[in-house]
Amino acid sequence: MSELIDNRKHRQETLKGIIRDLHAGVDSKDIKARFGELLDQVGATEIADIEQSLINEGLPVEEVQKLCDVHVAVFKDSLDKQKATVDTKATQMDSVGGSLDPLREENKTISQLVLDIQQIITEISDADAGSNIEFLLTEWEGKHKELLDVDQHYSKKENILFPYLERYGISGPPSVMWGTHDDIRASLKEVSQILAHVEAKVASPQLSMEIGNLLLPTLNSVSEMVYKEENILFPLCLETFTEDEWKEIRVQLKDPMATMYKKKDSIASAALSGLGLPGIDLDVGVLTPEQINLMLTHLPIDLTFVDEKDEVAYFSLGPERFFERTRAVIGRKVQFCHPPTSMGVVERILEDFKSGRKDHADFWINAKGTMLYIRYFAVRDKVGTYKGTLEVTQNITEIQKLTGEKRIYDYEA
Repeated sequence: MSELIDNRKHRQETLKGIIRDLHAGVDSKDIKARFGELLDQVGATEIADIEQSLINEGLPVEEVQKLCDVHVAVFKDSLDKQKATVDTKATQMDSVGGSLDPLREENKTISQLVLDIQQIITEISDADAGSNIEFLLTEWEGKHKELLDVDQHYSKKENILFPYLERYGISGPPSVMWGTHDDIRASLKEVSQILAHVEAKVASPQLSMEIGNLLLPTLNSVSEMVYKEENILFPLCLETFTEDEWKEIRVQLKDPMATMYKKKDSIASAALSGLGLPGIDLDVGVLTPEQINLMLTHLPIDLTFVDEKDEVAYFSLGPERFFERTRAVIGRKVQFCHPPTSMGVVERILEDFKSGRKDHADFWINAKGTMLYIRYFAVRDKVGTYKGTLEVTQNITEIQKLTGEKRIYDYEA
């Protein structure tokens, strides 16, 4: 076994074989018994390398996601040991280690909420709760609403940390994690529906069934995600990113748009200082970069432009943004800007645009009572060469309500 540990190639192949065995149904206890010495030395970066390699070799992201908790359980002892070492290094580099503090503080809040809800559920399930039940239900509903904010926590990872990992070719593990995020989001919505009618179910077996089949597994998934972040994702990021990248990440965790505004303000400052900016000749007319930027940010729609290399080149900063974007998304492959379940559809749309089979694709969704119209347009030059894709998102809730006419002379001052 010692020779195996010292030989990186054999080590990697053995570890990949372990993951394949787990997917084939081999008991994790048997795996631990056979490869204990090797498993004790596996860290976050190596786990990410293994998953990335298996995905590159054709193992579906969904399959890796399905057994991700089993993978973590097998490597848990080693991860617990190595996390202490990583945390010590981070403490010695305050400017780097402190970058993750906002996310770690949120994890503390999330973990406490899970514990609080579990305690409330235990009390509700206790037949002696009696007259206390109404108070407990109110407590549960309040804690659940707080837990729904985990969506924002996950979005920060998806839109800030994941793009930086992808720059290093680490795209598989973030995709696996994103898929789990979406599963948790969907389960939390189901719990919200249970809570909407929970009072009628308190005395029935149905509530106990829903708690056992949905609520408790969901809370467990949320807790497991905290563990994966603290023991795999964060150490992986600490071992991978440069100090300059951490500076950018710190700014974006405080304000996702901060670096974008800085760029916009520099344009405005140049114009105000009398330096002036050169006009850009368009097909019709001439505009300065400031004027173009102002026009784009005042449109009542969200714009995102993806170039011919499938990399995000621009997104608008309008008064409302329906889908979160951060500075880190610039230069990111658009395929990774979507959940794993949508990645195949995105690929098909891009292929249809590049081949000329289609020029646009239209979708509409109801997002929390807001009807959004999402359109993708193939952008081509004058000779028909594909240059990229333009995404346009518009809130059409009020537009759908329009009837009759309102002419310009009906304008009221």
